[in-house]
Parts: sequence; C-alpha cells; structure tokens
Amino acid sequence: MFKALAVGEKHLIMGFRAVGFEIVELEDRAKLLHTLINISSDPDVGLVILTESMAEGNEEAINEFRNRSSAVITLIPTHEGSKHTSFFMVGRAVERSIGIDVLGKDLK
Repeated sequence: MFKALAVGEKHLIMGFRAVGFEIVELEDRAKLLHTLINISSDPDVGLVILTESMAEGNEEAINEFRNRSSAVITLIPTHEGSKHTSFFMVGRAVERSIGIDVLGKDLK
C-alpha cells in the first residue's frame, strides 16, 4: 500500500494526519530540496502534497523530485488563498515544450 505525505508548515498540514497522511514538517524553504530528495528515495511513497507557500520559489526542488520519483506531487493552497503556483508551473512547462504560451502572458 502506498504512503501519502503532507509536506509543509506544521500548522498548515496537521489536519491531513487525521485522514491518514504522514506529516513532514518543514519551516524553512531552503530545506525543501533535501527533504524531497529523501522522500523520493522511498519507493512506498505514492502521493506528496506540498503547501504552496513552501513550493513558491522552489520549482527546481519539485522538478528534481519528479525526476527521481514516480510519486505524484501536487501543491495545495494555504489559508492565505491560492497563489496559482501550480498553474504557473504548468504554463511554463507547456511553453517550453511546444514553444507557445497557450495560457497567456500573465505567467510569472
């Protein structure tokens, strides 16, 4: 059975423990790459949810995780509301792959 992990600030992810997620507390964005590399080495991990506030500015760490693991990683908004980080990441990936900005020039 695959494991599901919630990664981010403790106060934002603790509720996921109640529905079976393992919690990986992370208060410093600088440690995200190291944390995701460690998680990617566990073949039992099938799903990782990451707070948008932790992911913001750490696209390289997320891409490295995706290169190392077959687990799904997705971003969740915080109580501050969505910053659309996932949307911007997908938009940049589409533009790089096909050479056309199909989502509009509002991308960061």
